Amino acid sequence: MSLYKHILVAIDLTEEADVVLEKARSIAEKNSARLTLVHVVEPLSVAYGSDIPLDLTTLQDEITEQARERIARLADKINIEKGEQHVVYGRPEREVHRIAEESDIDLIVVGSHGRHGLALILGSTSTSILHGANCDVLAVRVGKS
Repeated sequence: MSLYKHILVAIDLTEEADVVLEKARSIAEKNSARLTLVHVVEPLSVAYGSDIPLDLTTLQDEITEQARERIARLADKINIEKGEQHVVYGRPEREVHRIAEESDIDLIVVGSHGRHGLALILGSTSTSILHGANCDVLAVRVGKS
């Protein structure tokens, strides 16, 4: 009997995404589970404040298109179909939780830099995903310790 049937991999599209994706692929293989990828593009107004007197629509569209191209390349490496690749717009923790619930996900895999001190207190995307998830969450250590 498989422990997991459907795994959601939340990736940030950096070079470290390969480590997270490989870990998820390995777990999926051992459990005969389906893999779904998601990358969340955060609104630039959140990242840089809403006081910017510029129209950021074109830049936001370009970032989203680049994310689609990158996620497609990652998915091709491990044969994940187009329908299982999501690039969505919003807050990472909310969108990952939404997709997990809508897709009957039983494991979310996310990269974690293992922050310490003030960075840990302030939280991170992986911590935000962990809290509030209705399924198991695996934080894969990436980057330098």
